[in-house]
Amino acid sequence: MSSARVDYIAPWWTYWLHNFPHINLRFQPIDNGFQPEEENYQQSLIFLACVAAAGLGLNLLCLAIYLSCLCCCHKDEEEESKKPNSCCVTWSAVTAGLITCIAVGVGFYGNSETNDGVYQLTYSLYNANHTLGGVDSLVTGTMGSMKSGLHQHLARLDEIFATRGDYVQTLQFMQQMADNVIKQLLGLPDWEEAKVDLASIADQTARVEYYRWLTYLLILILDLIICLLACLGLAKQSRWLLTTMMVFGVLTLVLSWTSLGADLATAVGTSDFCVSPDKFLLSQTKGVIGTDIVHYYLYCNQTLSNPFQQPLTIFQRSLTTMQIQIQGLLQFAVPLFPTAERDLLGIQHVLNSSEASLHQLTALLDCRGLNKDYLDAMVGVCYDGVEGVLYLCLFSSLAACAFTVMLCAIPRAWRQIACRERDYDDIDEEDPFNPRARRIVAQNPNLTNMHSFCSYSSSMGSQTSIHPPAPTVSNAPMSEYMNHTALFGGNPRYENVPLIGRGSPPPSVYSQPYRNHYSPSMRATYLSMTEEQIRHFGNDFQA
Repeated sequence: MSSARVDYIAPWWTYWLHNFPHINLRFQPIDNGFQPEEENYQQSLIFLACVAAAGLGLNLLCLAIYLSCLCCCHKDEEEESKKPNSCCVTWSAVTAGLITCIAVGVGFYGNSETNDGVYQLTYSLYNANHTLGGVDSLVTGTMGSMKSGLHQHLARLDEIFATRGDYVQTLQFMQQMADNVIKQLLGLPDWEEAKVDLASIADQTARVEYYRWLTYLLILILDLIICLLACLGLAKQSRWLLTTMMVFGVLTLVLSWTSLGADLATAVGTSDFCVSPDKFLLSQTKGVIGTDIVHYYLYCNQTLSNPFQQPLTIFQRSLTTMQIQIQGLLQFAVPLFPTAERDLLGIQHVLNSSEASLHQLTALLDCRGLNKDYLDAMVGVCYDGVEGVLYLCLFSSLAACAFTVMLCAIPRAWRQIACRERDYDDIDEEDPFNPRARRIVAQNPNLTNMHSFCSYSSSMGSQTSIHPPAPTVSNAPMSEYMNHTALFGGNPRYENVPLIGRGSPPPSVYSQPYRNHYSPSMRATYLSMTEEQIRHFGNDFQA
């Protein structure tokens, strides 16, 4: 994207965020320009974070009111009222799970985009730092070779050519050219301070970004785990798991609102910078680097002249003049002064290395390299970075909504589970038709061999070893078994009706309170007994 642009253009979402109201903590509107060193501007960003904190307080207040109403309202636990509540809890859990999954997906994308943008920023800063460091190294090396190496060779040649005035004048002229080159190099801006600042900013940014990326990764994983465990608790109807997930849900809700406030303040502050980055950079480099140099690198237009063109041209001309003088001395002075050849060749080597440094310096000082780094950094921050932060804001909002729904659904589910367990505990454990008793018998088969006065087979021994006496056929009329008043809604009472297939005693061996536990289906079983079965069991029981 940056290669297709000749200038930086801020994206539309930065203008949208830039137009957010900037209000300090005294509720006074301030300028929305990027001024991180100003106290009022810092307060305006803190105010945005406080708005998110107010949203958290309102959210917790609504949850507290809802839970209070849920605890105070005691509804009848009838079968008709249980089904709609169970359906409501189920759909609430499904909705919370779907919103959480969407939020986690958005969060992963936003975290990756933000990390890519910050990485591009740090990469561009390191490249710019490398460029400025190369310029500083070339300038320092060229000046050192001119001051030390060239000066030593010229001093020895001055002693050798002491008898030739014209050669001595040539050496003095070369010394002037060398001083002129050093003067032009000293006129270049000192990049050492800027280089240190860029390296420090890049290191700090990379360190902060690493911890930010890791923190959001853990938050995303935590949200997903809490959602899955809450759904598992609802499926298993585990009250302790639901209670634990409710506590963690509240903590995650606080984290979601906190991250929303931090992301919103970061997005607005970064957008303020992205709308007009040149103003901030000009203010930061004021007094260190000239304004014309900053404009040259920020815009890199053909209409802007290279501020280094004049000193580099003088540098080139001085080196060319000195090389011409050295060639003349090698041609005419060496035959007369053979000992001067070594120093003249040494000067020629210094001039050649200085010319190579000049070409490298010209390439490094060209605006296209640093301007590309500048554009890449702006694209990374204002396009990928701010966009990723906006997605993280969306993630925090969705996560807050999801956990709010979850915190509303868990207490209802907890209450329903408690009511079911309470109703289940009311069933008599000695009732042979109790499902819990059946489970106990299934888990402990030895309990079936316990002696009971209710089982004729166990009281008289094993059925295989001791057989009960043969039944005596009674010709008593059927009215003998119906001599009591009608029971179970007017139906005749059969005292001696056995529980088929269970070896259980007739209902009369139970006390009166236990009779009320028999269901209509059990009663129908009793009433469906034939007269022969009744007579047979009655004779056995009397024996």
